[in-house]
Amino acid sequence: METQTQEETALRNELQERYMAKSSLLKEVDEKFADLEGDQERALGQGFYRLGKVYYDKADLNTAEDYFLRALDKTIYPKDAFAMFKCYGFLIRIYSENEREKDADRFIELAYELVEKFGSDLGTLGAEYFYNVGMVYTYKGEFEKALENFKLAHQKAQVENEPELIAKSLYSTATASYHLKLHKETLGYLAQLSELLDILKKGYLKGSMHLLYGNLYKDMGNFSESLKNFDMAITYLQQKNCWNLYGYILLGKGITYKKMGEYNQALMYFKLALSTINPQYKRLRDLVATQVEDVNDSSVDLYLDRHNRVIHEKNLGSIDFKHRFVLLEILFLLAKNPGSHFNKEDLAQSIWKDEYNPLIHDKLIYTSISRLRKLIEPKGSNRKYILRGKDGYTFNPRVKARFHKEDDPKNKKVIGNIEISSPV
Repeated sequence: METQTQEETALRNELQERYMAKSSLLKEVDEKFADLEGDQERALGQGFYRLGKVYYDKADLNTAEDYFLRALDKTIYPKDAFAMFKCYGFLIRIYSENEREKDADRFIELAYELVEKFGSDLGTLGAEYFYNVGMVYTYKGEFEKALENFKLAHQKAQVENEPELIAKSLYSTATASYHLKLHKETLGYLAQLSELLDILKKGYLKGSMHLLYGNLYKDMGNFSESLKNFDMAITYLQQKNCWNLYGYILLGKGITYKKMGEYNQALMYFKLALSTINPQYKRLRDLVATQVEDVNDSSVDLYLDRHNRVIHEKNLGSIDFKHRFVLLEILFLLAKNPGSHFNKEDLAQSIWKDEYNPLIHDKLIYTSISRLRKLIEPKGSNRKYILRGKDGYTFNPRVKARFHKEDDPKNKKVIGNIEISSPV
């Protein structure tokens, strides 16, 4: 009886060992199949991501959105955290351009949560992490913090010897500096980037760099360099068959010509942009339409650009007031108040900030008004703009004047505070 019990126990133990071995083998097989299935899903997600980028470059934002969402669906945290950041970034850019504020805000919040979680989970914080932190602060419009993190990303990318990440960090550092109006610093970062891109040969990034150069020089008043860089941006992007920035380059060129006082040339570029850009680019179309409205009224007699100190007269063309500050102030005072009369006392107080003194101001006012009329009044005609009456000088209320609006793209609220040209 005892022997039988020992045999049964031994058999039971053997069966149990076989069962455990089989279970372990089945578990190992299941894990391998799960890994294989996971690898297949990741490969599929990577394919969706690449397709999204292709359609993004081709300016088909709706199709690009679909593929980025499908790619995002295949990601697994924390393994694919940086891939998730990239998908979020592209989607935020698309929603910004589509003017879908709620969708953009949702993904900005997701990006912020991801960067917080990933930062606490990571043992070591590398260049790519700080680059994404910089992007999140950019989305939030906190450009000082963005700049700090892009600088850290650049430093760490140099230590890690990641040339492409060095280039992206330099570009983003330059962009953050540009938003902060640090023009000298922006030029310095772009110069470093230009040297690096001569080695890396990254066509899209090089095109984006020249677009930023164009906007920077436009703001600095160096219009010849601005136009040259816009043309270079087109050249590099055409080589890469990238068309998603084409409309923004045309807009930049149009605004540059507008600042130069060449309004017909500006209008040509604005109309070209409207006729060629994809209807999905709602923000861009709004920006261009505003520019067209600003310069496309043939009934306007006098177009006054105080910021750039240029006046455009319907028949005389552009008139430079850069070294005629007093005359420009007189013209704006009168033109802003058509039909209202300003006597010598008014002019002395408003223009020269003095109490009227006939010994000083009579000749000064007469000479200034005379010089102003010679500049803006069409030759061989009666006085059209500045009239003299018994109550003083007035701007003719029957002529049509328009005042330039400062409405460059960077001055319009951007959903997500991001430009579509910036690398992800």
